[in-house]
Amino acid sequence: MKLTVLAGLVFGLCICGKAQSAEKSIKAYFSGWQKKDWSIVAGQLADGFSFTSPAGDDHIPVEKFKEKCWVQAEYIKGFEWVRIFERGNEAFALVHVITTDNKIVRNVEFFTFSNGKIKSIEVFFGGTGAGYPSNAN
Repeated sequence: MKLTVLAGLVFGLCICGKAQSAEKSIKAYFSGWQKKDWSIVAGQLADGFSFTSPAGDDHIPVEKFKEKCWVQAEYIKGFEWVRIFERGNEAFALVHVITTDNKIVRNVEFFTFSNGKIKSIEVFFGGTGAGYPSNAN
């Protein structure tokens, strides 16, 4: 009985540790956007990273991602975390992007991870349909 309880506790700690790890990585990634520091963003990305969004981005590589999307950092004031769900090497984040003019863009972002780094992100725009910070109305 004690061994079963101990095994359950160890399993629970492992699951919590993984969830905290994904959440920590996601929040560190987003902090780079808020701080306007590409090196923080890039430091969270795995080799072979790809990005997908409804704005015509279909598994684009990191170089194209930076070129096309990094300009949005100028319009980002902060983030409000609604939910982060993690399972294995995948996580969903429901996040409010708060723009510099205090508008909210609601996104769902699907992350995959490889060796603790973000391997891919697929973004689903929401809210008012603004899509991304520079389009917020």
